[in-house]
Amino acid sequence: MSYRILVWWRGLPRRTLYSQTGQWEKLSLDVKRKIESTWRPIVQAVAAKKSPNPQGKMYCLAMFPYPSGNLHIGHARVYAISDTMAHFHRMNGKYVIHPMGWDSFGLPAENAARTHKVDAREWTVGNVSRMREQLDNMGFCFDWDREVSTCEPEYYKGSQQIFLELFKRGLAYRGKSTVNWDPVDETVLADEQVDQNGFSWRSGAKVERKELTQWFVKTTIFSERLFSGLESPQLEDWENVIKIQKHWIGKCDGYFVDAETQSGEKLKIWTSSPEDAGLFVAVRRTHPLCSERKIVKDCFLDTNVVHPLHKNILPVIIFDRNEFKKDDVAYLGVASSEEDREIAFSLGLSTPPSTNMSKEEAIKTIKERGLGDGVPVSHHLRDWLVSRQRRWGTPIPIVLCPSCGPQPVPEEELPVLVPPSNMDLNTWKQKSCPKCGGAAERETDTLDTFVDSSWYFLRFLDPKNCEKPFDPAKVNAMMPVDLYVGGLEHAELHLYYARFMGHFLHSIGWLDRPEPFSRLLMQGMIMGKSYRVKNSGKYLRADQVDTSGKEPVEFGTGAAIVETWEKMSKSKLNGVSPEEVVQELGCDATRLAILVQVAPTSHRKWSSETYKGIINWQKKIWISMNDFLEQRKRQDVPMSDELSAELAKEEERLWDARNYCLSSTTYHMSKIELHLAILGMQGLTNSLRRTPKKLITLSTQFQRALALQLILIAPFAPHFASELWAVLALATSIKTNEFDWSKSVLEQRWPKLDAEYKLDLFIYLNDKEVVTFKLTQEEFRNIKESEVLELALGNDRFKNLLGSWEVKKILMYTHQDYYIKAFITSIRTDKDCAAGKQTKELGSDNENKEAKRNL
Repeated sequence: MSYRILVWWRGLPRRTLYSQTGQWEKLSLDVKRKIESTWRPIVQAVAAKKSPNPQGKMYCLAMFPYPSGNLHIGHARVYAISDTMAHFHRMNGKYVIHPMGWDSFGLPAENAARTHKVDAREWTVGNVSRMREQLDNMGFCFDWDREVSTCEPEYYKGSQQIFLELFKRGLAYRGKSTVNWDPVDETVLADEQVDQNGFSWRSGAKVERKELTQWFVKTTIFSERLFSGLESPQLEDWENVIKIQKHWIGKCDGYFVDAETQSGEKLKIWTSSPEDAGLFVAVRRTHPLCSERKIVKDCFLDTNVVHPLHKNILPVIIFDRNEFKKDDVAYLGVASSEEDREIAFSLGLSTPPSTNMSKEEAIKTIKERGLGDGVPVSHHLRDWLVSRQRRWGTPIPIVLCPSCGPQPVPEEELPVLVPPSNMDLNTWKQKSCPKCGGAAERETDTLDTFVDSSWYFLRFLDPKNCEKPFDPAKVNAMMPVDLYVGGLEHAELHLYYARFMGHFLHSIGWLDRPEPFSRLLMQGMIMGKSYRVKNSGKYLRADQVDTSGKEPVEFGTGAAIVETWEKMSKSKLNGVSPEEVVQELGCDATRLAILVQVAPTSHRKWSSETYKGIINWQKKIWISMNDFLEQRKRQDVPMSDELSAELAKEEERLWDARNYCLSSTTYHMSKIELHLAILGMQGLTNSLRRTPKKLITLSTQFQRALALQLILIAPFAPHFASELWAVLALATSIKTNEFDWSKSVLEQRWPKLDAEYKLDLFIYLNDKEVVTFKLTQEEFRNIKESEVLELALGNDRFKNLLGSWEVKKILMYTHQDYYIKAFITSIRTDKDCAAGKQTKELGSDNENKEAKRNL
């Protein structure tokens, strides 16, 4: 057979690198680059094809980036994870959606554009172009036909339409608020954007407190639904995020009610018992009321509050309770609280009589009188402040009329376009009122970028819609997002706002489900080694540090250096550019280096020491293919009895290694334990390398294992695997029907275990492994706890260890098509126990701990 046979991919004739020359080359960096440049368009074309008969859908989404102009290694980790999983699910027959877009509005672009004296749009578009090229160079396969950018008018028209849906339902409103004002960036900051010393997280300026008229969204109306929604069975792998979300939302055990002082000052009070007449109103020293009133009698203010429901007069006291940390909250002390009664008693306050009003009646009254929303909410959660004082953002589609008040921009006039940077805002904002036709002004605030990112995952499913944000029919067919990959730093605000948007759009009938995401993978941080001069704290580059001695010192000065692992940043001079790594390793090896050794959810310390292991692994696979090709050139070897026996033994070993690797890799891929999947594949490589050369072409199982190796590694290193698969397809002499040799490796179906392969059942007694049973795959998938116990009791070793003790309970953990671990706890009832005095039990304290450790 000629190695120059043409291989047809997607109807186009292409020669493999090997078939171009007829000679095998060593795996150098130049060869890797040739492989990747040759196969990149083919890999992307294969990924773009959709299965004609999909077995379910997989919406695999990596959080879209802000287009700063350069990918960092953290970006590369997110996309390496999502791209690998997208390939895996395609090979499992799923209809995969793997889109990419750009969170392209925001202050950084506006500031950068001002610094470089260019238009913010021009700056942003240029950055998007550069970053897209970097993503392509990493070999990531995104659905670029679904690409969106939040700064494009067709996208932010949708943001404006959603805002107006909120506005017409009374959920977007304008009100005064004391805000964190950054005097350098001249914009409002959320509390989370101010550090503990009161400085801006971005500009470093000392933050000022300033009262502004702002736009808010009533997220608090959905707080109870958002809190309870965290218990939805739809949510998978949310454990840590649920804690963060619940802490952010808080326990919804009270109500905000509008009240007034006797002198007419308005304030909002929070109470767990609106039906209670109350004992006092407590505010912090930083509450706005304290700046307007004097303190008398130690902790009393010189004013009283009229209870909004019962009209009794309540004193106002200053009381800095730890749990009430918001400056604007006023707390209504109630008689049903023992702590509040003690405070009232210590201040000599009397307890008012009962109101005979139920909580339900009180809530109804609050709503009827317009004193509040009457929905349960925590005392610390506030409505979403969405106003931003900047140009480069989604314009708020409201006209401010002195006669009619805020009016929505008519639908046919959307989108309200971002004013050009050279346009005078005073000219741009002049507008007639849509209602009365009189002189009015456009709202000049823009929307928080969290608004844009709160629904982008919906736009990906209908990106070309010119009339509305999306077609509900198209979106509901593909929602929820099946796998959402991103950094843990987004687990609080972004996920809260995106979940709110899901619940809101569900409430108005646009979405069938309120929760937008199913499975979460919050990736760990990538840290770099930093070098800091001990005395001065100055950071140095690695090449400025001498590490040859016992302790690192600065070259030239000999100054002592402190080595630490820290989050990568420019200021700490410890960042690593993925482009530099690709130049050194190639894109496939870079992807493997990112994913190897450390769980995706764990922090990883980035070190070039990782590179050697990946390079060597690729070389081992490459050499295995070379050995296969070389052995095919040999003349037929006479089959002796000795050789036949050796071959049979090798076939059995490789058959077992192949099935074990497939079982473990499939399981770990399904759990997104990509580092363990790689570890299993490396084990298969070692098994292949142990095969004697004389048996390679005689062994059916060697060829099957080599083919499996390439299929399993394909989601991780698609170009490398594609080249070797093309060579194998040309050269293999045993064409088994388990593969479609006319198609590329990424078009192969994910393999199945051989029917005869048995799976392990490990049985533990009081945390100690006792016996292992081999189960057929049918037995494995259907076995019950009673049958496990029956097997255990039929084993002599288990029976001897159990002795006279009795089985108390059994916990069974099934790892799909991989193995089962059954933890059996025993209990002994001795003579004293019979008298009811004591029961001795061993192992139960540790069984769950041991089970989790073994998982």
